[in-house]
Amino acid sequence: MQPPSWLALLFLLPALLLLGFLVVYPIVYSVVRSFLDAEGTGFAGLDNYIGVFQGHDNLVAVRNTAIWVVVAPTLVTIVGLVFAVLTERIRWATVFKLVVFMPMAISFLASGVIFRLVYEQDPDKGVANAAMVAVHDTFAGGASYPGAGPRTGGDQPVRPGSDGVSVNVAAPVAAGQSALVPLVRVKPELLPKDAEPAAAPPAARPGQLTGTVWFDFTKGGGGAPNRPNAGESGLPGVTVQAMRGSEVAGTATTRADGTFTITGLGSGTYTVTLPKDNFTAAYGGAEWLGGTLITPAIIGSYLWVWAGFAMVLIAAGLAAIPRDALEAARVDGATEWQVFRRVTIPLLAPVLMVVLVTLVINVLKVFDLVFIIGGGDPDASVLALRMWTESFGGGNDQGSGSAIAVLLFLLVVPAMLFNIRRLRQERS
Repeated sequence: MQPPSWLALLFLLPALLLLGFLVVYPIVYSVVRSFLDAEGTGFAGLDNYIGVFQGHDNLVAVRNTAIWVVVAPTLVTIVGLVFAVLTERIRWATVFKLVVFMPMAISFLASGVIFRLVYEQDPDKGVANAAMVAVHDTFAGGASYPGAGPRTGGDQPVRPGSDGVSVNVAAPVAAGQSALVPLVRVKPELLPKDAEPAAAPPAARPGQLTGTVWFDFTKGGGGAPNRPNAGESGLPGVTVQAMRGSEVAGTATTRADGTFTITGLGSGTYTVTLPKDNFTAAYGGAEWLGGTLITPAIIGSYLWVWAGFAMVLIAAGLAAIPRDALEAARVDGATEWQVFRRVTIPLLAPVLMVVLVTLVINVLKVFDLVFIIGGGDPDASVLALRMWTESFGGGNDQGSGSAIAVLLFLLVVPAMLFNIRRLRQERS
């Protein structure tokens, strides 16, 4: 005998009341509030909804949300698919899954703090820039003395170039002669460890041009200016060019004691130049949290967190694929790529779609990572963050914030209905 329907409703009543209080009432209140002004006393009509698409900050948030919806779920699904396929082909599949899925156990707040440190501009603190600087310095050698230059004022033997950064010897130098290039404003911490005391230029042979580039500063004072003195350091690794007009006739790099020798020169005079590359600041990596890269950088952190989720669901789908279909394709002569593209992917399509739609729903609500990593930068803002900012983060306009919340709800509903419909189709 079946219990009466009222008895079932009686047991469900506490849950229904709690659901109504926590879900239904906030939704209804937000819809009503979205049609009121900032104070909540006057009717604003559709002004709050129209305002979502007006103003620089709102338009940036709309643009970034569109980028998130298109890029993040697609990227996470692809990476999850690659990881899921790899787990079927490597020996330590369990350990690999554990490592990839582990970020899901970390809160978004903690993940944001981690990646805020990863993206630090200073290579000594930020892992991303430390790696970039290491790779850059491996392939782009040479010393750098940012800020160094000649003395100013008076009749100096060297002077700044036309660009204000490079350094030229004032008087032309003929082949077979030597040039002295004294520099000041060299930061002591930038002196290489292999730097030796400055030496006099070596004797120049015909077709050669020699010289010395050194830090023209003696600790404690003393010494003659514009001449290498005891205790003054040579500047190794400086690129020196012999220019004839606008053409480079010869190039050399200074030794540990600052001396250099340019060979293969013809007769005539040359302008000795230290190009500006010697005095530019050392490469410090990318500005990850700047206006251009901040959204891709935050999406990268989202990928780190959610790739494990996509991998686990897709791996479950791979395990459910009939092996007979795969073996039949291989017997028919299909390559592994053809099996993957023409058999595995079509059979995985329902799972991939569920993962993609679930991630789209999640992306529309992303807030924590953007708030923590972006640090309030308007260039990183998304609609969910604008909703919080307008309502509680200083905007003091809950009407506008409610309008954004309703729009996000309307964007999420189709994706939710799609998932529900697919689940019902699978059950039937």
